[in-house]
Amino acid sequence: MATQENRKAKYTRVLLKVSGEALAGAQKTGLNSDVLGAISEKIKQLTEMGVELGIVVGGGNFWRGTRSGKGMDRTRADHIGMLATVMNSLALCDALEQRGVTTRVQTAIEMRSIAEPYIRGRAIRHLQKGRVVIFGCGTGNPYFSTDTAAALRAAEIDAQIILLAKNVDAVYSADPNKDKNAVKYDKLSYIDVLNRGLEVMDSTATSLCMDNNIPIHVFGVADPENIIRAVCGEKIGTLVTNV
Repeated sequence: MATQENRKAKYTRVLLKVSGEALAGAQKTGLNSDVLGAISEKIKQLTEMGVELGIVVGGGNFWRGTRSGKGMDRTRADHIGMLATVMNSLALCDALEQRGVTTRVQTAIEMRSIAEPYIRGRAIRHLQKGRVVIFGCGTGNPYFSTDTAAALRAAEIDAQIILLAKNVDAVYSADPNKDKNAVKYDKLSYIDVLNRGLEVMDSTATSLCMDNNIPIHVFGVADPENIIRAVCGEKIGTLVTNV
């Protein structure tokens, strides 16, 4: 395995999707400052390697749509989830800025007093200047997940790959925590993911990646160093591509 000193990034512009649950750590809900700090340190390393980085953060550590608001109108529940992603985005922004990483938060729903509105050209300009851009509020529309937001923003900023940092270390044929016979996949095609109903991203996000030929690299973030390994093209987790 390459040492930190001689590692070289395989990709120059990436979209990192971090699940909200990952930011909660072992406590499962809310924000874990140690996890937030560890992930931020790796993001800082990426910027020092010259990688242009956009980030989409989920909100599941605060809100899980209609599962959190039982009986609630779906649109309203999704709007609450969008606000949860903004809380995570601001927390990650703060952790990065404490480490000297210039960061911008852009939201799909305007809230000008705390973040920039999402504008594609401005986001790309930030990236070109070496700033990390965190995209909040998902797509800004109900019925679309933050997975779909990650696929959409990746396409819009011309990201070369989506890094999908999750609590599970790869894609499996079944939940490895419930089925000891679950098979781990090293590589899959988009069609395999869709046909087998595998829990990588939701079907809308997977189809969007397939249509735009954006690879998805799924890996566990329990070891934040995996973020660096993924950007360097090391064989961890599961890679989803057209072949």
